[in-house]
Amino acid sequence: MELPMTLSTFGLTRLSNSRTVWQPHYARRVLITDAAAIVLAMLFAQWVRFGGAGYGPSASMLYTGYSLALACLWLGVLTLHHARSASILGCGIEEYRRVVAASFWTFGVIAIVALLARLEIARGYLALAFPLGTIGLLIGRKLWRRRVRARRHAGECLTSVLAIGDRDAIAVLATELMNDPGDGYVVVGAGIPGDPDARGDVIRIGDRVIPIFGDENDALGALGDRCAADTVALTDAEHFGVAGIQRLTWRLEASDVDLVVSPGLLDVAGARLAMRPVAGMPLLHVEKPQYHGAKSFLKKAFDFGFALAALIGTAPLLVLAAIAIKMTSRGPVFYRSERIGLDGEPFTMIKFRSMVVDAEERLDELLPSNEMAGGVMFKMREDPRVTMVGKVLRRYSIDELPQFINVLKQDMSVVGPRPPLRREVETYNGDIRRKLLVKPGVTGLWQISGRSDLTWDKAVRLDLSYVDNWSMLTDVGIILKTISVVARGDGAY
Repeated sequence: MELPMTLSTFGLTRLSNSRTVWQPHYARRVLITDAAAIVLAMLFAQWVRFGGAGYGPSASMLYTGYSLALACLWLGVLTLHHARSASILGCGIEEYRRVVAASFWTFGVIAIVALLARLEIARGYLALAFPLGTIGLLIGRKLWRRRVRARRHAGECLTSVLAIGDRDAIAVLATELMNDPGDGYVVVGAGIPGDPDARGDVIRIGDRVIPIFGDENDALGALGDRCAADTVALTDAEHFGVAGIQRLTWRLEASDVDLVVSPGLLDVAGARLAMRPVAGMPLLHVEKPQYHGAKSFLKKAFDFGFALAALIGTAPLLVLAAIAIKMTSRGPVFYRSERIGLDGEPFTMIKFRSMVVDAEERLDELLPSNEMAGGVMFKMREDPRVTMVGKVLRRYSIDELPQFINVLKQDMSVVGPRPPLRREVETYNGDIRRKLLVKPGVTGLWQISGRSDLTWDKAVRLDLSYVDNWSMLTDVGIILKTISVVARGDGAY
């Protein structure tokens, strides 16, 4: 008699922290944090604006009533914007976007109601409460996101996935999910449509084994006792067809199992994706990347202002770095290198010199020690050409601060792909040359995703992802993450 196949058959264990348990618990805590941030912001703004008169025992009841009513309205608008939806909690930018959008809507409604009803609401009170409350909400979400991601790295707060589709597509999906454990999705089982004989096989990804329960019917039948999945992911929607997917949603309805469909698109930001009904069918529309127009003008203005502020703000550090370089090693303070920028145009990039003067001449003898997989870029953890001061400058990216001069000259942007050397560009194929569609950046996705620890393929993929998906919101997020990464000195040598 054939024994039933379970997760334990493959040395796997059931995820004890089911999505249905931890998500509601997490959402409640986020709600409490949101409420606390909003109420405290409202009451603080009330106290600052009205002082003793507004916070005393007599008139305080009226003002406090206004504050609590506005706080309830704010929380309600957050709910209407699905800012606590299970699908986006802990997801980062999309969650923050909804919080900010809900905040703007709240105060837009307040302004319209006050105008129409001729209510006397102090502008100073709202001008203080709005930014304070929004910042408080974002800080609260950031702290909870950091906590839940830490728990996910520890194997908690996970969403288990049953993947149905082609073996290769399932392997790609599982690999991408494994590469970012902070997102919390783990493939625990698979089904191969039209292949019942696959039952008992496995998909191996490194040291991880994913059991195959058979075809799609076998896999769906395994949900529950044999496969503890919270979500079914389709990587091959064509096999099911429109009617088949509809029946599948009905089948999963009663079991509280979510259904997601992978469109097979990698490195396409959510802002470029839009689901549009056409002839009764939902079609996924992928917007074209934008490199010109209003967005480009806004980026240029932001770059100029940020670079100027950065140079002024770090001026004492720049002076100290220059003195340290001059006093400890022979040669110039600055290192100038030809790089290739927008549309393949060369420019001279400026950095603090962190190596000995004859570093370029000694490169050939060190090439066999290159630690960068792919061989296009040269990276060496213990590079003998780096000076003692240079090690400190590189660890905290102080050597890159003069690049803000390049930003003011419009050769570079604050955020963008890594500025390549001419010899690197000469090896680019047609796809990689897309990096030259935007200006190179002082920082970028490569800077916050491992820096010198990245492989060549990973660095290229991050650069191309930025080129296709950049936005001002993304730039701000990268800048904030860069500050954190640089302060820790992660991945730099």
